[in-house]
Amino acid sequence: MKSPIRIGIAGLGFGAEFIPIYQRHPDAELTAVCRRDKEALDRIADAFGVARRYTDFAELVRDPDLDAVHINTPIADHAPHTIAALEAGKHVLCTVPMATTIEDCRRIVELVRRTGLTYMMAETVVYSREFLFVKELYARGELGEIQFLQASHQQDLAGWPGYWEGFPPMHYATHCVGPCLALTGAEAEYVSCFGSGRIRAERIGRYNSPFAVETCHIKLRDSNLSARIYRSLFDTARQYRESFDVYGTRKAFEWPLVEGEEPVLHTAGKPEPEIPVRVSVPNYAERLPEPIRAFTTRGVYDLEENAHLSFTQGGGHGGSHPHLAHEFIAALLAGRSPFPNAVQAANWTCVGLCAHQSALAGGQATPLPEFTLAAGGA
Repeated sequence: MKSPIRIGIAGLGFGAEFIPIYQRHPDAELTAVCRRDKEALDRIADAFGVARRYTDFAELVRDPDLDAVHINTPIADHAPHTIAALEAGKHVLCTVPMATTIEDCRRIVELVRRTGLTYMMAETVVYSREFLFVKELYARGELGEIQFLQASHQQDLAGWPGYWEGFPPMHYATHCVGPCLALTGAEAEYVSCFGSGRIRAERIGRYNSPFAVETCHIKLRDSNLSARIYRSLFDTARQYRESFDVYGTRKAFEWPLVEGEEPVLHTAGKPEPEIPVRVSVPNYAERLPEPIRAFTTRGVYDLEENAHLSFTQGGGHGGSHPHLAHEFIAALLAGRSPFPNAVQAANWTCVGLCAHQSALAGGQATPLPEFTLAAGGA
């Protein structure tokens, strides 16, 4: 494709964070925005000077001037909106998870294979500054042989929009699945998951999911490694946390326990009190085009005329937003597969979907579908 890539954004809650990133990216053009609530749509579009506006997603994807759509709509809409965009001939960047059913993941993978269009899942954790730091340590061999990986995503969703009530924890698991698989480029082969505790009775009925916490072990394909992930969404006391820990023979990295703290790096062979040290993690802005580097730091987009907006610009999700947008644009320009692509996104998403099935079956080992493996996918 040729520059600039013409982007439409659907969903302007969290999605509004990306408007100024695309507006300043040298190879992108923010062409249109879409939100069902017209008043909110106009308020945000006016603030950023976006003229082309839609309240209907179907109209957005029919726009002949768009090359690609960045989807930030509610979770239940991810699959139908992705499918509609691909069928309309648009490339897709979609926030997580890919879908809430295995069959919808399959449909998206098959559509990408049939159309030749690009799909990327916008998994923030694998572009966060903390993960990029660990990935750099791994690439340089500083971690030694990897022995174990674990991650968590804990959040209190009480009071969130109604569709979240009682949502199965593992149906929204990519924030902790992604880093465990992305570090070594692994695929999940099968999972075993247990549910623990019980959410309030009035929250159970919608999804028939009683568990307060779900804990899953992932067997990595063609590897001696396994990973552990755990998720909670309701009735569990914990500050918001996305985390990733990796244990190697030489060094280990542990994500902060409390937001705002620095992560810990452990080094083998030192006297016991000297093994752990707090480390400052860079933001890797130098990997980005200069006009969007500032978006790796929270608070950089603070123009007076946008002071009334209800979201905070810059630095969200570990500074990942400009890295995600740039990866998508760069992949389209180069005609290469983005990371994570459709098959990888399906593998990561289906880990959680299979894990919930396993938990309902008392921990039964559950294999990942063949289409989520590189040899069987797009």
